[in-house]
Amino acid sequence: MTGVIEVEVTCPDEDSARAIAHAALQARLVACANILPGLESLFHWQGQIDSESEVLLRMKAPATRFDALCTVISAKHPYELPAITALPLSAIGPGVADWIAEECQVAKT
Repeated sequence: MTGVIEVEVTCPDEDSARAIAHAALQARLVACANILPGLESLFHWQGQIDSESEVLLRMKAPATRFDALCTVISAKHPYELPAITALPLSAIGPGVADWIAEECQVAKT
């Protein structure tokens, strides 16, 4: 494993995704963020099936930053329950894990 995770959260619009991304970048919790518009989400909410147009925010971070990143996302996110998910990256390009660790100021082991 690389020690790097890809964190995703859906947002209601690009402005909220951008605000969360900037907060995470400024706190050095993530090395980069991608905002992907044009998502349609279908989900159970308050006893019914609902749908919304959303934006996907995807960020790469050291796995050790996940809890702090969840705190920042939850504080900035307009949803009552933001769907924050993370997947470990089992393989990434040469030097990328080092770049992420450096940008997030993580000591190498």
